[in-house]
Amino acid sequence: MAREPLYRSRPVAPDMARFGGQRINDFIALSEGASNCYLLMTAAGNVQINAGMGFEAPVHRQNFAAFSEDRLRYLILTQGHVDHVGGVDYFCEHNPELKVIAQAGNPEHQAYDARLSEFRARRSAFAFTEKFTAAFQHYAEQGYRDYPAQAAPMADIHFDKRYSFTLGELDIECIAVPGAETNDSLIVWLPAHRVCFTGNLFGCPFGHFPNLSTIRGDRYRDALTVASAVDTVRALQPQMILYGHHAPIEGESLIQEELSALHDAILYVHDETVSGMNAGKDVFTLMQEIKLPPALEVGEGYGSVAWGVRSIWEHYAGWFHHRSTTELYAQANDDVHADLRELVGGETALVERAREKLAANEPLAALQLLEIALSDTEAGAAALAEAIAAHRALRARSNNFWLDAWLDQQIADLQQRHHAAEASHA
Repeated sequence: MAREPLYRSRPVAPDMARFGGQRINDFIALSEGASNCYLLMTAAGNVQINAGMGFEAPVHRQNFAAFSEDRLRYLILTQGHVDHVGGVDYFCEHNPELKVIAQAGNPEHQAYDARLSEFRARRSAFAFTEKFTAAFQHYAEQGYRDYPAQAAPMADIHFDKRYSFTLGELDIECIAVPGAETNDSLIVWLPAHRVCFTGNLFGCPFGHFPNLSTIRGDRYRDALTVASAVDTVRALQPQMILYGHHAPIEGESLIQEELSALHDAILYVHDETVSGMNAGKDVFTLMQEIKLPPALEVGEGYGSVAWGVRSIWEHYAGWFHHRSTTELYAQANDDVHADLRELVGGETALVERAREKLAANEPLAALQLLEIALSDTEAGAAALAEAIAAHRALRARSNNFWLDAWLDQQIADLQQRHHAAEASHA
């Protein structure tokens, strides 16, 4: 029987923490948020996996209190991203003897994140501003307004490859898988129960092609390292994966099938990209040509194959694509847009040609023309209206969290400019 890819039946977009947790089984509870947090309950105290954003921490704590108020003994961080570590200080304040466990790369990753915190906050805003607004409205409705500060914690226990311990007869193994999502990624394995907590090891939603570099801005992830991490989880033969977002994935055969498809899809895109590079093909040709075969179908709702191709190309070859001498100089291509507007007869000619491209169902080509007009801060209403139409046409084709958010934000910005342009000529 043909495989029915799991991603089709699972949500994609992440969300902020909401009041109300979920019991997974008799000793595991889930509190969903910017990234999932989990509580492992034992007779000797509890273990928590991940801490959410700083402002989410009291929500997670209240959600878990509905299942157990026993002492929290350990807090394990599956990666150093802000949505996993931000609540650590809050949980430590309420549990003075709490031990925080992280992989050895955690200090380096947090230093890297801190170095770029302002840059990344600006670059991520287009995707998360509305989600933050909705979350704070939910909190206000519940009477919650005292938000703890975001933590950048140091762990009490660092390990390089593997760290194992037992609490209340529950055997817990932390296994390092650095470089797949972050340089400090780890998975938590319960061998007696064959349950694996992966965090966001393969990206935000399960069953999708990973982001080898996010459009918010991040360093490249090596495709072979990501594929190897998938194989690490697959080799454990888990019966349940508790992922960084949304509901558990259950059933050994289903998990093996999905991980095999993901592993092979990553390697397929890697190998096809490398083959194309060696054949002398440019990155844009490869982004258009490389498609997954049906047997390796995975979702493209968070990362995409085309973005993966470009990430692999640039991971190996860097930023110089050998397309133009101008790539080597400190001048942006749009610096000549004013000259182009003059040469083609001004904005009107660009708008007319863009309309022709839109009529031919070529919104991207239309947008490339319109960007020449829009680089003028006093671009007219007609150019802005066509740019809105081009973005809407691209949005209608998209089903990717990051791309959808980017296009929605661009449409909103263009609409503001359009209203201002119309008002100035009223």
